Amino acid sequence: MSKFRRRPDGTTYRKRNLINEQFSPHTRAMLESPAYRVMTLAAHRIIARIEIELCRHGGYDNGRLPVTYEDFIEYCIHHGSIAAGIREAEALGFIRVTERGSSGNREYRRPNLYMLTFSFDRNTRDAAPPNDWEKIKTIEEAERIARAARNAKDKRAEAFGHRSWRVRKERMKIKADTGERALSTPECGHEVKKGSTPKFGTTGSPRKSVRLSRVWVRERSERTSSVAEPSSVTGKSGVSE
Repeated sequence: MSKFRRRPDGTTYRKRNLINEQFSPHTRAMLESPAYRVMTLAAHRIIARIEIELCRHGGYDNGRLPVTYEDFIEYCIHHGSIAAGIREAEALGFIRVTERGSSGNREYRRPNLYMLTFSFDRNTRDAAPPNDWEKIKTIEEAERIARAARNAKDKRAEAFGHRSWRVRKERMKIKADTGERALSTPECGHEVKKGSTPKFGTTGSPRKSVRLSRVWVRERSERTSSVAEPSSVTGKSGVSE
């Protein structure tokens, strides 16, 4: 790619930057700011994923950038850290959630819409970014704000998460403890309970068929035959007498 560009009047000028792909600039002031230095890894990745979304929009729509939870998870953010990372990045002034999304069925589900406070929007190049992170002046203040944001959980969402976890935990317990539940119904139609023997003769779970060892079968048959021999001898002697 040429380092020179041509103006409409025919004159040429040297291209100011030599980066031949999309990029997101970070100023030195932002990198040295207390808010940037106290952020957790989850908050850093939240911001980076929203920057990628701005690049995918060609630099437009800053403030209307949709990013779903699946997008954050795909970017290697743990699902349990996404909400806290969003709250932290917003409280420290690097992003704004311009529109809250909602969960639900396919036609009603909507993602959050985000804005990067330190990035320009191609629709408003003349207006400088708000840079909300500049309002935080000290490390202590930044740490206090970040800690409060991470702990400010939504009570409704937290209760829903606890209820879902209890349901999953109970299901895992039932699967692990086979003695506490009725086993699946075998083909013969009789329900198999703990300790009961189905009519078709198996003593274990009908889900798994156990292949008996040939040695074990041979030894069992020999023991059975050895026990049966005295009775047969006694019977013969009684007939002969």
